[in-house]
Amino acid sequence: MNTSAEFIPPMINGVSASKVFLQPSTAATVYDYLCTQFPHIQTSEWQSRFQEGLVYDAQGNSLNLNSPYQANSHCFYYRFLAHEVHVPFEHQILFENEHFMVIDKPHFLTMSPTGQYVQETLLVRLKKQTGIEHLTPIHRLDRETAGVVLISKNVASRGLYQQLFATRQVQKTYHAIAGYREELRFPQIVRLRMDKGQPFYTMQVLEGEPNSETEITLLEQQDHVAKYELKPHTGKQHQLRVHLNFLGIPILNDPFYPSVAHKADNDFSAPLQLLARHIQFIDPITQQARRFDSQLRLIKI
Repeated sequence: MNTSAEFIPPMINGVSASKVFLQPSTAATVYDYLCTQFPHIQTSEWQSRFQEGLVYDAQGNSLNLNSPYQANSHCFYYRFLAHEVHVPFEHQILFENEHFMVIDKPHFLTMSPTGQYVQETLLVRLKKQTGIEHLTPIHRLDRETAGVVLISKNVASRGLYQQLFATRQVQKTYHAIAGYREELRFPQIVRLRMDKGQPFYTMQVLEGEPNSETEITLLEQQDHVAKYELKPHTGKQHQLRVHLNFLGIPILNDPFYPSVAHKADNDFSAPLQLLARHIQFIDPITQQARRFDSQLRLIKI
């Protein structure tokens, strides 16, 4: 497949190729270089990728385990997982035009490929469904959170919609089922300083200037459980989960707060009771007021 034209690797089964720059190195083969450059990936996994024809040079030629190393070039590889737990919930397309899609994301579905999920992610499922390789999330939801999320379809207009979120011109409303404490008064605004916690995938509250803010309203209450409306004014990781936990009313079925509870990868029995209920903004292209509502619902209390 040697050609003078720039090689653009095709999408395979919803997965786009990753590009790696080959820096000056003493490696004798591309295989040796990749094993050294990515020590967290087992050598057996790299062997499988080469043997299955999932590694290409800059011109689109398939590489093997003995292909010699050439510095100051680049290569492409595809990432598939031998064993991936199927997420038995489906997304729904709520709206679509030439610029973006609005998706109702189910609980337990990761947005984009990560360590243990590739095929079982919203982005790869959508790429397979639509055949559009350059789909990109305009914002993100946690794996545990369900609800409305925007996906860019158009490279040229993507920045306009990303800017809406960066400049806080998008109003997001969430619903949550959480604990109830009679001494708390609502509505109230919670302002906290948040930073990375331990384990590394959690967040913690620190002393200092607040960098997160959420408006919380009580919608209904039954005994020691209540339903809340949450309007984040900032977008810190796990912000809503941390804010409610800080008040002593953690969200029902939260595996991280107040403490980390490890679950089996195939345990879908207790979804986090947090839903991105609706989202609204002024469309930067049409100047039309947009509002999109999730069709999903939390448990009844």
